[in-house]
Amino acid sequence: MLHVAVVGSGPSGVYTAQSLVQQSQVPDVRVDVLDRLPCPYGLVRYGVAPDHEKIKSLQNNLRAVLEDERVRFLGGVQVGPDGVPVARLRDLYHAVVYCVGAATDRHLGVPGEDLPGSWSATEFVSWYSAHPDAAAEEFVLGVRSAVVIGVGNVAVDVTRILARGAAELSPTDMPQAALAALAASKVTEISMVGRRGPSQARFTTKELRELGSLPDTEIVVDPHELELDPAYLDPSGLPAAQRRNVEVLRGWADAPVQGRPRRIRPRFFLRPVELLADGGRVGAVRFERTVPDGQGGVAGTGRFEDIEAQLVLRSVGYRGVPIDGLPFDAGHGTVPHRAGRILRDDAIAPGEYVAGWIKRGPTGVIGTNRPCAKETVTSLLEDADTLVRREVAGDPLAALRAEGVRPVEWAGWQAIERAEAELGASLGRGVVKLPDWTSLLAAARTTGS
Repeated sequence: MLHVAVVGSGPSGVYTAQSLVQQSQVPDVRVDVLDRLPCPYGLVRYGVAPDHEKIKSLQNNLRAVLEDERVRFLGGVQVGPDGVPVARLRDLYHAVVYCVGAATDRHLGVPGEDLPGSWSATEFVSWYSAHPDAAAEEFVLGVRSAVVIGVGNVAVDVTRILARGAAELSPTDMPQAALAALAASKVTEISMVGRRGPSQARFTTKELRELGSLPDTEIVVDPHELELDPAYLDPSGLPAAQRRNVEVLRGWADAPVQGRPRRIRPRFFLRPVELLADGGRVGAVRFERTVPDGQGGVAGTGRFEDIEAQLVLRSVGYRGVPIDGLPFDAGHGTVPHRAGRILRDDAIAPGEYVAGWIKRGPTGVIGTNRPCAKETVTSLLEDADTLVRREVAGDPLAALRAEGVRPVEWAGWQAIERAEAELGASLGRGVVKLPDWTSLLAAARTTGS
């Protein structure tokens, strides 16, 4: 038997488990999928916006893998400091595949970034997605104007959630505290700002168009700002996706202002240079006007504009973090590897592999993780004859329990699902997520997990 540990139960981890059990090269494979959280699915549960039900339904596909009799979900297992050491995992399994994603955000690196009211978009997403590590903050309390820095899909997501009403959010699985705070929100102005032009924005057209369908909200676009982008004036040479984005923005720029209660302002060619304080917290963001430099980037002009904001959300990319006991490329925020095989001092580390964002960086969409995982599993299977010759512990789960680790198994996760359905019913809603470690673990332990 080839016994493999997969660390991380998001898409890359589950696709890795799926590739392992669906192959025919090694007839007897068992996979333990370990996760720090007591809940599976990673960013599909805690990163996809609650009003995107179609994408969230991907959980059903991931569930089918985790319910395979050859796969075992072990939640609530920390790997690294204060948990199971990397070296110990290597003792317990023939191979270990790390699929831990990119767990932190990039910073702006400007004065005032740490002012109260300035957050990463991930922190805001974690709050309204009920991540158990989320800050217990009412992000929108006292906020009239918000600035979202970034023009990717996450930036569009947080902008849309800020503009949503209670009637639209109540049917989702958003935690009750976040729903109540957003329902009482007084936010009327949301600026979504990029340092480059509309033809270089990273959002998809489908996400962008959603902003224009929000009730009581209008999109206000300055055509003169868009015209700073040469490709906006002549989009014929753009790839189809960027051309569609430009067409949507052009339609909004040509539309008359209707005076609806909320406004979303997509802004371009503005680079943040400072967050300005007002009464001890953020009150505005100072931007420098940029122009195309002719080489795909932008250059500053020395002209500045302040945009009022009591809430600032930066959405400028993710970054992997090192795992104690594994090599790490600080420049790229990834674990060095060759076709998924982890490299230690430029030499292949037998039995240690990597997949997903911690392997390739935070690029692509959810489906990109499937070929990435397949490449890693192909490497692992090529090594299988050597790997199975190593003696490992009989049942890793028994060994972990003997060392004081109490994993949340699949029955424990199912108990969490039942508790969330019961909570929603008690609130007159559908499923409502449990928002903290205490309630999640209490629900899981009702099964004895």
